[in-house]
Amino acid sequence: MKIFLINLRNLCVLLLCLGAMPSAGKLSANKDRVVVIISLDGFPAYALDNPRLPVPTLRKLAQEGVIAESMRPVNPTVTWPNHTSLVTGVDPSEHDVLFNGLLTRFTNGRQPVVEPWRDKDILVRSPTIYDAAHEAGLTTAQVDWVAIHGAKTITWQFPEIPDINGTIEREMIADGTVTEEQLRTFEQSSQAWQDQIWTNAALRILKEHQPNLLLFHLLTVDDTNHEYGPISDASISAMALVDGHVNEVLTAIQKLDIVDRTMVIVVSDHGFRTIKHKICPNVLLRRAGLIEGVQSEAKGKAWVLSTGGTAMVYLTKPDPDGEITRKLRTILTGAEGIEQILGKEDFGQLGLPSPNSTDQAPDLVLAAAQGYMFSSDSEGDYVSTVNGGTHGYLNNDPKMQSIFLAWGAGVPHGIRLGPISNLDVAPTIAAFLGVEMKRAQGHSIEQVLGAVARK
Repeated sequence: MKIFLINLRNLCVLLLCLGAMPSAGKLSANKDRVVVIISLDGFPAYALDNPRLPVPTLRKLAQEGVIAESMRPVNPTVTWPNHTSLVTGVDPSEHDVLFNGLLTRFTNGRQPVVEPWRDKDILVRSPTIYDAAHEAGLTTAQVDWVAIHGAKTITWQFPEIPDINGTIEREMIADGTVTEEQLRTFEQSSQAWQDQIWTNAALRILKEHQPNLLLFHLLTVDDTNHEYGPISDASISAMALVDGHVNEVLTAIQKLDIVDRTMVIVVSDHGFRTIKHKICPNVLLRRAGLIEGVQSEAKGKAWVLSTGGTAMVYLTKPDPDGEITRKLRTILTGAEGIEQILGKEDFGQLGLPSPNSTDQAPDLVLAAAQGYMFSSDSEGDYVSTVNGGTHGYLNNDPKMQSIFLAWGAGVPHGIRLGPISNLDVAPTIAAFLGVEMKRAQGHSIEQVLGAVARK
């Protein structure tokens, strides 16, 4: 029965994507144009307000192109949901990605788990810009992008966990950029080193394979902000480091003499807050008898899964009369660090899917107070002291806003936009490449397209 359900989900996703994507005959894709989108994970918009932040490349892009005051992420403000919105133009109510992976729920009361390495066709339930580009006959590439594992519409790739037998990996081994042993032990390396290898991979793909669309993701800022807190000395150094990687890409584009047909878009997925306390709502559920057993033997009537500054509550059994939900609200209302409890009636406004439409949707959402973050732990103390940073807070939080800059072919000089939505990124790329994103909730940013929009 379980296998049947999984296969049915795959079939539904496939039919959904095929039905929503335009046929190749209806497209007028421009095969001479190139889009490079660079995601600087965890780079907050407010950081660019600091005139002493050492990011000369981003300053250059702002002066010679378009910069937004900020870019609004989707809920939850974590990596995979927002990267998925960047390439689909829809929020999680449509694309279904709520965690850094696919949520698997159990019927025996076990805590749900998040599985990251599930195929994109299972995980993402909306067509993407790279699907549309591929369908139109354009070439696509990705380096360390997320929610993209096993994507059939990516031409060239260097994934988050490299494949020692992959085409780009073999090319890099052959030219001495990296060794087989370094790729085998890739995850044991520093984040800064990994970012450099990902940058080298992006440069090789640009130079040797010249895709029409390259999705490129860097992680050092996010990693550092979690460990040391945003705008710490370490954080500032990390932002300077990734600024240098952006410069490497711009230099490569200039050396390839493709500036006049290439648009570079630099974004982030979310901002960051400093945290002082970690709270574990599952500990309160355990004290109230809703969770029993320890470690792998633990079973519960409900579980809370952390997404940083928010948390998703999942019931493990039907609750037709609402008894479990009422008990949860009683337990959690007024608990230290929990600022809001949001129900299904709030999901539409939050851009979250309905529990009636997908098994990924929660039954309740918790929002943390400033300085607090959630943990999924169910044992130990409810509150503990921590230092560092996190994200995941509601997307109207000023500290969660992300960055957007555009530079290159057709992009006007020195334009500063007000706040925009990350749902507008995919439609903007689509308009530049001459492909369609019919299901996008966002709209193309005409100020970015400039003269190109009139051709």
